[in-house]
Amino acid sequence: MATSSAPVREPVTGTATAPRVRRPFLLDLYATAVGKKYAMAISGIALMGFVLFHMIGNLKMYFGAADLNEYAEFLKKLLYPLAPKESVLWILRLGLIGMLVLHLHAAWSLTMLNRRARPVRYQSARDYQEASLASRSMRLSGIVVLAFIVWHLLDLTFGVVNTVGADGEFVRAEVYANVVRSFERWPVALFYVVANLLLGLHLSHGVWSIFQSLGWNNPRFNAWRTAFARGFAAVVVIGNVSFPIAVTLGIVSV
Repeated sequence: MATSSAPVREPVTGTATAPRVRRPFLLDLYATAVGKKYAMAISGIALMGFVLFHMIGNLKMYFGAADLNEYAEFLKKLLYPLAPKESVLWILRLGLIGMLVLHLHAAWSLTMLNRRARPVRYQSARDYQEASLASRSMRLSGIVVLAFIVWHLLDLTFGVVNTVGADGEFVRAEVYANVVRSFERWPVALFYVVANLLLGLHLSHGVWSIFQSLGWNNPRFNAWRTAFARGFAAVVVIGNVSFPIAVTLGIVSV
């Protein structure tokens, strides 16, 4: 009777591979391109709300120093005395910073993914021409807007680069006077105008892209979402640009 010549398998030695630790669902989602697009869209909506209401609040400058200064004091007292003075304002600020960081990181991550997926940027001049000016300038406008945010904080929030008042120091409570003193310097006023025009380009394409990122891009509503994106950008830009122009022309003064 023939015996089997099959080799005898030795016992397996070594350590088994440790099971992969499951990450939270949101982190797993963010690791995908779709998740990053969702993050850009949601953070973009939050930042849209901020720039709109920030512009609307600053319109009080046209009613005089008392109104704008009182509005600034009102923001410091949100939910006071239930919450300590300025605490809610700082929570909102930190939330906005978080949204901005998320927006920037998602944009950078998507850029890296796109570069790896398509090392050749454009195959023909026609492909490049079909992209709008706003979409082609998203990186440039984003960088300028980020620089503008840093300057804006140093200028009108912390007073590091602002001119000083009559007593030789920056007084945060004198919001109206701080704005006027800042925009009386024509290079600063010009920078605000240019930065807000680029902000308008960024908003125009960004708002339009939000609908696509969230899947709200039905062809029946394409004309509507284009009009909304351009209209939203125009309202923000016109309001923001009016402030340095009004000071430069002497319409608003101390």
